[in-house]
Amino acid sequence: MKVYISGISGTGMGPLALMAKQAGYDVCGSDLSKGAIYDELIKAGIEVKIGKQDGEFLKQKLEKGLDWFVYTSALPLDHAELVLASESGIKCTKRDDFTAHLVEQLGLKMVAVAGTHGKTTTTSMIIYVAREAKLPASYIVGTTLGFAPSGAYHKDDVYFIYEADEYDRNFLKYHPWLSVIPAVSYDHPDIYPTRQEYLEAFEQFKLQSQKVIEEGVYEKDIKLAGEKRRKDASLAAAAIIEMAPRISRDEVIGLLNKFPGVGRRFEKIADGVYTDYAHHPEEIVATIDVAKDEARINHKKGIVVVYQPHQNTRQHKVFDGYKNAFVGVDKVFWLPTYLTREDPNLDILGPSDFIATLSNSEVAEVAEANDDLSEKLHKYLEDGYLVLLMSAGPADLWIRENFAD
Repeated sequence: MKVYISGISGTGMGPLALMAKQAGYDVCGSDLSKGAIYDELIKAGIEVKIGKQDGEFLKQKLEKGLDWFVYTSALPLDHAELVLASESGIKCTKRDDFTAHLVEQLGLKMVAVAGTHGKTTTTSMIIYVAREAKLPASYIVGTTLGFAPSGAYHKDDVYFIYEADEYDRNFLKYHPWLSVIPAVSYDHPDIYPTRQEYLEAFEQFKLQSQKVIEEGVYEKDIKLAGEKRRKDASLAAAAIIEMAPRISRDEVIGLLNKFPGVGRRFEKIADGVYTDYAHHPEEIVATIDVAKDEARINHKKGIVVVYQPHQNTRQHKVFDGYKNAFVGVDKVFWLPTYLTREDPNLDILGPSDFIATLSNSEVAEVAEANDDLSEKLHKYLEDGYLVLLMSAGPADLWIRENFAD
């Protein structure tokens, strides 16, 4: 089967392309710019067209024969490739339909990790232990992994470890053999207008799952930094026990305590400098907890945070949640919100609006990702502080360009 993936090099679609390629599908695709998975795709021999997605590359592929056009939720309905694919008559779906197709065709038992927070880390932990213990498991995770590709399939795999995203109600396409749920609060107001709708979606997801894990095991024996990370690891341990009861308790704990971390989840990019995907008050609290442990272990003087909120629509919904989110931090540099998929009727909230609500507002200041901020952060590093960026936007690239080893 010939499959074209639009938006192929990002963390949402790239891992899916890798798994499909290894499962024997003829895969190609396009993207506006090189995403985080681009290098992995090229290494796997997948043809990727980077640049203007005007339909010309897709047209060439259609002329040679295509069976399925898979596209990211970020594509607008008038996107040139989506319009052309729809007019061509080939099958056109978002990634959830194609992922469900792979699971069914390959006869895999889905181990799905879903939740507002913690799903990427928990998924990655399950993948890490499964690989180290040589379990027959394929996987897709929405990040880069330092210890493995972000998506994989092997002929004799039994399980499919999957980070099941609730955005656009993607996860309701599946009926997992096992579901693991780290935490559920409220997010994606552009998809779920009310908290109740969001919670109901997760209840539906649980009903569609054969087994559900919401409580972990062995937490007191897990030595990773940060209470939230230890809780995620305890859930990963419970999942591994369901997948492979033959693995001993000591082996599971030993492997989890060696977990090397993943891209954008408290990822160390230089001595004393970390980047994380947190962009919700509850995620911020959990990530700062990890930073406190890390600062203590490495004898740092304190913690300096650079924060870039994501999506103005979301920030209106979580505005009141920031009050105590940065307690224990010595300095906060608050960047303008990274704007995507916005409601034009909402006023754009600025850094000053948020800072005024903080219980420790005296430690926060408005900032831009520029040379001035870089100079200030370098001074804090010289003085022995831990620097932590939290962002789901372009500030991650900025801090890598300015600080990565």
